[in-house]
Amino acid sequence: MSNRRLIRPNLADIKERAPGKPRRKPAPPEVTNAEAFYYVKQINARTPVVVVLNDGEEIEGVIEWYDRRCIKLNREGDPDLLLMKHAISYIYKQDEEKDDEVTAGPADVAEEE
Repeated sequence: MSNRRLIRPNLADIKERAPGKPRRKPAPPEVTNAEAFYYVKQINARTPVVVVLNDGEEIEGVIEWYDRRCIKLNREGDPDLLLMKHAISYIYKQDEEKDDEVTAGPADVAEEE
């Protein structure tokens, strides 16, 4: 006589195959690479941006390079800056600032005065 093995099915497999029970959605990825995509796009286009720091200071320039912790901002007529990402509140394109000023009509200016 030979030794016989008892084969037991994996309960997790049985539960997944059970009809009527919805499968769980996979967890979203931790890294989406959206930040890297944004930086590369702005670097390649040499887009002028405005960097707003946590204390409210605004710095204008062009992003030259970035890494995990900082970005290098190339400024015209001023020295280049290495900005730590934890000190940055947000970044926007310099053109968007001009668009906001253009959309404000004479009626908007009169109301402010």
